[in-house]
Order: sequence, then C-alpha cells, then structure tokens
Amino acid sequence: MPLGRQEAPERHATHFRRHRRHRTPAMPSTRQLTPEERDFFALLTETVFANPFGTDRDRLTRLLGREAPLDTVSQAILYDRLMPALERRLDRLRDRGLSHLDHFIGEDRMLMRQVFLFHGYQHHYALFDGLIAHQRLGHGTAPDLGWMPTLLNALLGYGFDPKESRRWIALYYQLRRAYYFIERALVGRSEPMRALRRSLWNSVFTTDLNNYTLLLWERMQDFSTLLLGETGTGKGSAAAAIGRSGVIPLDAQGQGFARGIEQTFTATNLSELSEGLIESELFGHRKGAFTGAVDNHEGLFSRCDSYGTLFLDEIGDLALPVQTKLLRVLQERTFTPVGSHKPLRFEGRIVAATNRSLEDLLSGAGFRRDFFYRLSGNIIRMPTLRERLADNPGELEDLVGALLGRMIGDSADVLQARIMESLSELPADYPWPGNVRELEQALRRVILNGRYVPDALPGDPASEIDAWLAAAEVGSLDAGELLGGYCRRLYDRLGTYEAVARVTGLDRRTVKRHIDGSA
Repeated sequence: MPLGRQEAPERHATHFRRHRRHRTPAMPSTRQLTPEERDFFALLTETVFANPFGTDRDRLTRLLGREAPLDTVSQAILYDRLMPALERRLDRLRDRGLSHLDHFIGEDRMLMRQVFLFHGYQHHYALFDGLIAHQRLGHGTAPDLGWMPTLLNALLGYGFDPKESRRWIALYYQLRRAYYFIERALVGRSEPMRALRRSLWNSVFTTDLNNYTLLLWERMQDFSTLLLGETGTGKGSAAAAIGRSGVIPLDAQGQGFARGIEQTFTATNLSELSEGLIESELFGHRKGAFTGAVDNHEGLFSRCDSYGTLFLDEIGDLALPVQTKLLRVLQERTFTPVGSHKPLRFEGRIVAATNRSLEDLLSGAGFRRDFFYRLSGNIIRMPTLRERLADNPGELEDLVGALLGRMIGDSADVLQARIMESLSELPADYPWPGNVRELEQALRRVILNGRYVPDALPGDPASEIDAWLAAAEVGSLDAGELLGGYCRRLYDRLGTYEAVARVTGLDRRTVKRHIDGSA
C-alpha cells in the first residue's frame, strides 16, 4: 500500500476534499457493486496490499492499462497512477449514493473496507512523510499534527468507528515508516537487494498484510529476526529498518503518537561489551550487586518496551553462559537484573546479527543450537557487495551516488564522475572484501588522495605474504601485531574463528579481536 516519494498526491487530495465537502449522496438504489467494479476493486486491493517491494507487473499492467515499467525499486512508486481510475469509480458509486461502508453488504462491504483504506492512505501519506522527516532531522520543536483531525474525520466519513479509525491511522504511520526506512536505507536495484527489501518488509508485516492487521497487530514481539552477513554488508541498517517500523499507536487523546521514532530502536554491539559487565548491560543490576555497583542500573532489556526493538549485534560472539540467559529471556519473556531475585518482563522484539555463517552457527562450535532456533524466527541473509555487482554492475554507481549524498549533500554530483573514473582503475573482478563499508572508505580516499589503492588485494602474492613476515623476521612487530598476523593467516587457511582458536589455544572472542584488528 505505501506510495513512493516520487509522486506527490496533492492533485488527488484536492479532488478528495472537493467530493467530501460538496457531494450529498442520494439514498442508494442498490447496495451491490457491478461485476466490473468488483473485479477492478479486487484486483486493486490484491495489488496494493501485497509487498510493495514485489514485482507484480501483470496486475499493475492490467490496472494501468499499459505496460508497467521494469526498473522501479518498488512497485508502490506506481500506485499514484492508479488513482484517476479509482476516483472515477468512486465518483460513480457516490452518484448512486454508495459512499459509506453501511451502504454495502456481504463481500462487497469487506472489499470496500480495503478500497476506502487505500484511498485514505493515498491522500494523506505525504503528511506522514513530513512527520518522519521532522523526527529524523532531530528538530527540537514538536511536529505540526494539525492535519490529524482531518484524517480522522475522513476515516469516520468512510464509516469506520472512532476506535477503529485511530487504529488505521497508526497502521498508516507504520506502513509509511517501514517503506521510508527500507526504501531509503538500502540502496540498489540488483536482485539480491530487491530480495532483501522484500524480506525486511515481510519481517515487519508478514506476507499477508490483511492477516497482519486482523491477527498480529501489536503481537510481533515474539517474532525474532536473525541477520546473517559479512562485515560491512549493512546489517545495522537492516536492523534499524525493522526496529523503526513497529507499531506506534496514537496517544490517549488521539492527537499524536505514543512514541518518537528514535525511541523504538535500541542497538548494542555485544563484542564491545566486556565479559564481566555484559550481563549488567543487558539485564541491569541492583545497587551493591558487585564492587562498583553504587546505584541501580537499568539494562537494555528494561529500556525496550512493547513498542521497541532491541538489536543485538555480533550475537555469535556471546559466551555460552550469556547465551543460556538470553535463551531464557526468549523462551519465557522474563529476565532478572544482576543482584536481584525479582523477575522482570521483556515486552519488546529482538533483532540479532552475526557475521558467522549459518553452517558455522549450526556446527555446535561455541553456539547453542536451542539458542539459534529461538533467535531464528526469521533468517535474513545480507548480500555481499560482490554478489550485488555480479548481478548488476550498475549498482556501484547507484551506491557511490547515495554514499556521496549522505557525506556532502546535494552537491555530490560534482565529485561522482571523478570517483567512478578512479574506481574503474580497480581490477574488474575486485571482490570488495569490506563490502559497502569498504566502498564508503574508498570514496573518502579518492576525495582526499585522488585514487583508491586497496590495503590488500586477496589473492595477490605480493600483498598477501611478505610485509607481515618480513616485519616479523626483523623484529619490528609488537606482540599484538605478531599474534594478530598469525591469527589472520590461520583464519585465511582454516576459514573459521573456532578452528583458529583450537590451533592457538585462545578463546574465540580473543581470536576474533586479533583477526579484526589485523585486517
């Protein structure tokens, strides 16, 4: 149902207001749709209630009356073009006195509920975009929500009762946030990226938006998501897109929303937390629980309420005892702060991420299988940059443009051609081992130095071997550099942190720290 930001609805909004204000419908002579109306409305709702990042060209072509384009990031970008045909049919219904849910019966009534919901959404989505932009820019002032009564009255005019209308406004806001963050944060037209956006949408709304609104509204907390992917593939952006797309209801007065966008997403990198304090950071602690606990501390699980999502990055590095305690949280939805005997309830949703492979996680090497199965209500694999470029080489230019735009704003076009020329000097099959994160640093180096020379090209003997070995031979490496280089070379040969840990006698977290530090 979300509409792309490219085509604003002002023209249709004016049309919408004109009919709402000036048409006085006659008493309906019949309460049934014609077969043509029923077919059109059914096709419309089947299309717009589907995943907006899908590719249902056949339905869109039939609705548009012409071939739907192939290269759109989202099919929802085309929904505004459906409005003239929809308005004509709604006008004909109004002329027959059919403008309210109570004017329809049976299956026609159910169908028109969906039609009216889509119609209302299309005429007001830009207002939600403004609200999202206001919050994302960090304005200190409260957003202008003077349009809220107009939207509420529009839904009441369709025949929805006040409580249901407030619910649909919250759904509109959720749909728009999900579309905004999934479409804007994850750039690329390659099929791997299209599949990723579809998966993220399904993680929020499932594959059936109608069933979601009927059965799973405000009940997604138990559906955890596990993101798998190499370092630099954008797992944090994907997690944030999910976390900022949950339900936020209207407040009790119906004049605003119960939470701000930034209040709904909490992220932590578990590999950065010391083993001695990780339980305190996650679960909190009570005063006097250990030396240095001079006051009560509220952990991450306490700070994440029923509208929130907690993102646990590098979940694959957790020690087994902490995995056991997190498993209990996922199973029982309760946790106990350190030094306390009073269990607290966790109301939020979990999104976790790791750069370990699925096979590695299931091997039993340092990761509990029962913990994995509780985390993996949904598994989403993040595509590597080399996979994306293999499918669509033009995606590199799209990414460069997007990254430059975030760095320096609208004037990015001035630099883009020079940067693309510099990147063309890389080997055609350069694998981008650091993924999008490496590309971002490459842009900075081109801006500063005029070119990008990778630190080490995998498979190049001159760069693979002998800088580290030569430095070791002349005694110019300190202990950390020596051990880091050794662990890195073992990892390149053996393929997993666990295998390196077995050879070196170090624990997995220490091995990972040395390898990442030497990369």
